[in-house]
Amino acid sequence: MARIVIASPSEASRTQLSRLLASSGHSIFRICASEGELRRTLTECEDGIVLISGMQPDDLSTDFGNCFHFLLIGRPETLNACESPQVFKLTYPCSGNAVLGAVEMLSQLHYMRMPHRRGRDRALVEDAKRLLMNQYQIDEPEAHRRMQQYAMRHGVKMTDYAAQLLQGGSNDV
Repeated sequence: MARIVIASPSEASRTQLSRLLASSGHSIFRICASEGELRRTLTECEDGIVLISGMQPDDLSTDFGNCFHFLLIGRPETLNACESPQVFKLTYPCSGNAVLGAVEMLSQLHYMRMPHRRGRDRALVEDAKRLLMNQYQIDEPEAHRRMQQYAMRHGVKMTDYAAQLLQGGSNDV
């Protein structure tokens, strides 16, 4: 499942979006109140979906568009000011169903873009995540993030790192 980040300077918007998504079964990775906080989160998170209200995502979509899908929710003048073709736009006011439909569509796009592991490779990664979750008392997204960062830093495939973890060959995450 794609990591979802909500960003808005308005506390009411952040609360409304987080309640809507939580009530429909979506888990939220982080909620950000400023562009700086959002930029730090995107650097840490590495991929996912970003719902933005009250901010312009043009620079962010340029910097992070290869890893994230952006949904800008705003009034027509705000949407017209956004020049990035990578940003999906939803006119405010809009229904909760429209927001959820857009999130589902972006989740599907995210899923299609991500590499898919099959069979033994998927089992290795899942087993290694469970090992990290138990060992460090962390949740699944955090275990995945740690494995992904290690693999990227060391230039190895995540499945190779997972096998190494399961064989007890590495404690470094």
